Amino acid sequence: MTLDFSKNDLGDIVEADRAHIWHHLSQHRQYDLGVDPRIIVEGRGMRVWDAGGTEYLDAVSGGVWTVNVGYGRDSIANVVRDQLVKMNYFAGAAGSVPAANFAQKLTQKMPGLTRVYYSNSGSEANEKVYKMVRQIAHRHHGGKKWKILYRERDYHGTTIGALATSGQAQRATHYGPYPDGFVMVPHCLEYRKQWDVENYGERAAEAIEEVILREGPDTVGAIVLEPITAGGGVIVPPAGYWEKVQEICRNYDILLHIDEVVCGVGRTGTWFGYQHYGIEPDFITMAKGVASGYAAISCSVTTERVFDMFKDDPDDPMSFFRDISTFGGCTSGPAAALENMRIIEDEDLLRNTIEMGDRCLANLQALMEKHNVIGDVRGKGLFLGAELVADRKAKEPLDEKKVQAVVADCMAQGVIIGATNRSIPGLNNTLCLSPALIATADDIDQITNAIDKALTNVLS
Repeated sequence: MTLDFSKNDLGDIVEADRAHIWHHLSQHRQYDLGVDPRIIVEGRGMRVWDAGGTEYLDAVSGGVWTVNVGYGRDSIANVVRDQLVKMNYFAGAAGSVPAANFAQKLTQKMPGLTRVYYSNSGSEANEKVYKMVRQIAHRHHGGKKWKILYRERDYHGTTIGALATSGQAQRATHYGPYPDGFVMVPHCLEYRKQWDVENYGERAAEAIEEVILREGPDTVGAIVLEPITAGGGVIVPPAGYWEKVQEICRNYDILLHIDEVVCGVGRTGTWFGYQHYGIEPDFITMAKGVASGYAAISCSVTTERVFDMFKDDPDDPMSFFRDISTFGGCTSGPAAALENMRIIEDEDLLRNTIEMGDRCLANLQALMEKHNVIGDVRGKGLFLGAELVADRKAKEPLDEKKVQAVVADCMAQGVIIGATNRSIPGLNNTLCLSPALIATADDIDQITNAIDKALTNVLS
């Protein structure tokens, strides 16, 4: 592939980056010691190229589960360009053509949910729902039902409010104190089960009810959960879990908020992860895959019942949802999202996600037979994890440095994979895969072959 920059230009870019960019999730001391920051300059399909011209197969969709339809989609770039020339922005108190069209198309994929509130990121989308829950508490419950439950090992964003619902202790360290009213419930990872029972899913859900009863049902307004835990280790809830959670929420009049920031828009083989389980949420939040990273967009989607709680006396200045997201008024996001959804439909990518996900899961299970260091394999669609252990019988987690060495070895082979890191003390030991929904059988085999070699290289 021919890169767009000369080597001299790229050298200047690397130095400009070193001097001026503050990278996400990075310890910058390494750059002072001579390590060059990685600059990704081009992408096409499943592959990206760095400033040195090295090609990589991207098995994590842009590093953070985002580029669902792959790189270099001219049609998305073109519709965004055309929309920006026609009408680029107006504050969200007014509407726009792409915002209305995408909201209509999106809610058609989500029976029972009808209203879309636009913002920019998953963190912000979740914050909007937290504010809605708090306002509902004040307007309809006399200030009660203000607490929000969240689950151990789940993650909901980087803002202070979102970190108050972080079930990943290392991500939240150093950023407190946090606001009151956010209460953690136990995780549901059966591989590391807390209860020795036959129906683990129901028991894990009952643990939520125990927290509700402890806190007082009249104080709990909502619970926020990922349909499948992402950065906390790709945790698929056990059978019976979601049905029991739904029952508990209805029994205690608790609003169910599903965070689909990672799972949403095809990642698990359905449009949304919650749709595997037959539940009916009150809120859905989404971001990453909504426009596959071609524009910034997030959505907080609600039922008409929730929306109607904010319809009140128009002369009361405190009755409506008093919130704004400045760049939620950008038209590029919904324009890109519409085209992104068309691509998924026209190219039958949900079917491909299921087929390639099954292949990847089978490949990982075969590696588990070969490598004792793999203690568990789990996931749905093209959202998969392999938990690494130092001792399979004792389930002793593999040291995080060794896990990261496996990731680095795959990178040296030209395959980018992910892993839990600096999130859960002592349990940052799960390899994470989320290739684009366009992945082929050859792509899947290249990814799992790289993991096979890396496990041998690092741990033999």
